[in-house]
Amino acid sequence: MLEDFGGYLATVWSELHPSTRGLMERALQASNSTSSQTRNIPYDPRADLELSRLLAALDDRVSETATTQREESERLQHVANTCAAVLQDKTQSAEVFSQLVRRAEQQRDYRRIDALADTLVSRFAPTEICEIARSEDIVVRALANEALIQFPIGVLVGLLSDPVDSEIAREALRRQAVEYGLEEARQIVNALDQVDDL
Repeated sequence: MLEDFGGYLATVWSELHPSTRGLMERALQASNSTSSQTRNIPYDPRADLELSRLLAALDDRVSETATTQREESERLQHVANTCAAVLQDKTQSAEVFSQLVRRAEQQRDYRRIDALADTLVSRFAPTEICEIARSEDIVVRALANEALIQFPIGVLVGLLSDPVDSEIAREALRRQAVEYGLEEARQIVNALDQVDDL
């Protein structure tokens, strides 16, 4: 399918595992029919890395052809959007989530950013969200921090023992205390501050 476009994109396409290639072909068929839903397509989480790489190659090729080959660029954009939709519906990877947010931000697709934000609490483990909260991208980081303050206090307290995630969890508790007036969160933050002062 993408072999026609040559170069690096064709190489990335040829290196996909058959199951990942089949996944993309089914998603493209679904996107061309009246129902553009990709939710019912079987998904192997190991496809994340391959699809992420394919999406990056597609986006690069779209930007290369945008001004010179409009028809090819539009076809590639359709494939790229389908690939992004599959990842948005299925991924549980912090890196892929960040890639999708950056892509939506570059396209000024704020509805997609909102849709991605909605997936954080329902699909990602708290430790994955903490990883996302360490992103260098300010929008990605803000989305993750907003998601963390939605978690129950007990979940955030559980993260305090993790040396990597403890500071992020502590900040989420602090925000719960200040922004939502949660007394239990305030007591935990005060206790942590007292321990620090010892």
